[in-house]
Amino acid sequence: MENTRVKMTPKDFFLYFAAMVALYVSAFSLLALLFEYINVLFPDELQVFSGQFSSAIRFSIASLIIIFPTYLILTKILNKDLRQNPEKKNIWIRKWLIYLTLFIAGVTIIIDLVRLVNEFLGGEITIQFGLKVLAVLVVTGAVFGYYLYDLRGKWEADAKRAKTIGRITALVVLIAVVSGFFIIGSPASQRLVRFDQDKVNDLQNIQWQVVNFWQNKERLPEILSELEDPIEGFVVPIDAQNKEQYGYKVVSNLTFELCANFNKENTDPFPSLYDYPTRGEFDIENANWQHSAGEECFERTIDPDLFPPMKDR
Repeated sequence: MENTRVKMTPKDFFLYFAAMVALYVSAFSLLALLFEYINVLFPDELQVFSGQFSSAIRFSIASLIIIFPTYLILTKILNKDLRQNPEKKNIWIRKWLIYLTLFIAGVTIIIDLVRLVNEFLGGEITIQFGLKVLAVLVVTGAVFGYYLYDLRGKWEADAKRAKTIGRITALVVLIAVVSGFFIIGSPASQRLVRFDQDKVNDLQNIQWQVVNFWQNKERLPEILSELEDPIEGFVVPIDAQNKEQYGYKVVSNLTFELCANFNKENTDPFPSLYDYPTRGEFDIENANWQHSAGEECFERTIDPDLFPPMKDR
């Protein structure tokens, strides 16, 4: 009869398995979120491409909003079940997953400390790196300590303390999530940023088409509609936000301007959806896409040595 009571049920298996998956995803998302905060607040001069932090921050916030409460609920259910059925603490799925979690957390802490000492000895220690090491130690150390106590049966024996720990953890995660909105802005603000990113992508595309036009005809197009080609299928994009054409002006035989109206300032040299320069961008004078809010024009000068006419090839 005793064996029947401690026998693992499908419900036990999936509850414990789901709780651990939710734990790992939540811990990874929290660390990823903290890393992005550190990258923003303490940028590393050696990072050539800073990239757009908002997408990584958004994904981490979304994961924490959905998955972390799921983890708390599952943990509460499991602890309540253990108090009602103490014999279940010996089922294999619980012990295996707890020991696996302790192993992963312990190895992570050791590797983190080794990296810290290695970077220190190499003289390359930075505030950014030190804070990331600290973040890993705090998060993995908290996980290790919680499940070490769980293995000893502390939480099912002390429901009040378990609830206190859960509330503190929830408060920490809530602060981390709310802080993200101060960096990436509200959903409405993010929509405006995405419009700006689309505009830069369109201007990059138009820029390359203008260069290609010059290579083929050895002159700049007088208007953007000259770039349209039914054979290649190219259609000049328009501003998706206000449904207007982008500004274009011929300055000289080799110089032209592209203009757009932006919602927000962006100091990233490559503020596109893909965070990397497009084809030929490095080869055009002053080819960055930093912009302020409002109308911004980008002057581009074609270098015939780098972009020779087709007939000279």
